[in-house]
Amino acid sequence: MERDPLGYHRVVVDKLHPAARYLYRLNNSLEYPDPASRLQPDGVHGSSQVVDLRSFEWTDSDWKGISLEDVVFYEVHVGTFTEEGTLAALILHLDRLADLGINTIELMPIAQFPGMRNWGYDGVYPFAVQNSYGSPRDLQKLVDSAHARKLSVALDVVYNHLGPEGNCLGEFGPYFTDRYRTPWGAALNFDGPDSDEVRYFFIQNALYWLKEFHIDALRLDAIHGIFDASAFPFLAELSTAVNSWSADLGRKVHLIAESDLNDARVVRPIEHGGLGMDSQWSDDFHHSLHTLLRTHRLLL
Repeated sequence: MERDPLGYHRVVVDKLHPAARYLYRLNNSLEYPDPASRLQPDGVHGSSQVVDLRSFEWTDSDWKGISLEDVVFYEVHVGTFTEEGTLAALILHLDRLADLGINTIELMPIAQFPGMRNWGYDGVYPFAVQNSYGSPRDLQKLVDSAHARKLSVALDVVYNHLGPEGNCLGEFGPYFTDRYRTPWGAALNFDGPDSDEVRYFFIQNALYWLKEFHIDALRLDAIHGIFDASAFPFLAELSTAVNSWSADLGRKVHLIAESDLNDARVVRPIEHGGLGMDSQWSDDFHHSLHTLLRTHRLLL
């Protein structure tokens, strides 16, 4: 065993083996998967697995992305889009999707959640690709194949809560707060004591998808569930970090915030007091459209 900088004990199986599995032992008793695990091959209650993300040979060096004004989204649930329900199987349908006239595939959340099929909004390991969908390498292949067909890839990420089953993040630090409450569970600590490290964790998560998987856009789920009264909000800090990475990359990476706030501050530039999001996914418009188009109506 080794002691990590936080004082916890890490159980090391084989530090050099690329597929080593491991757990963290806290206070010399309970063992938990890595909260920043890249792969949970046995699900949310199993050991974390080491993966090599840097050895993938990308072929998209000429990819320049698609401007937000020209984006046509096609939302995809990996687990139900194909009979196999995997990222690898989705690759076989990219030509058909391109023929539809869309140019951006938006993947619903793929962070590790309990079970085999799920909407994905109750993920508990934000860095891990859902094991029933495939491996991190499969996601890299999917994005690389999409770019070869002039398709961009957006990813739905959830930074307002974690799911209840398998959620051990709170065992590692003050990641949650009781000052706020979301409809889905405990709120994340973005503005309380020791929140700097919490913000860093999720900003690094966003950059992880962009750097290691070449994702073109992140759709931030329900930002009205991200409670933050700080002078420099987490979302503004996230925008700053992503914009910096985008500038270094040489192409624009987009942040799209789902919100029911109808607040222009969401898309206002940071220098003008805004959050710096590139666009807003309007929840209210969705609900209004659904009410208008649905066939069943309440009779009074």
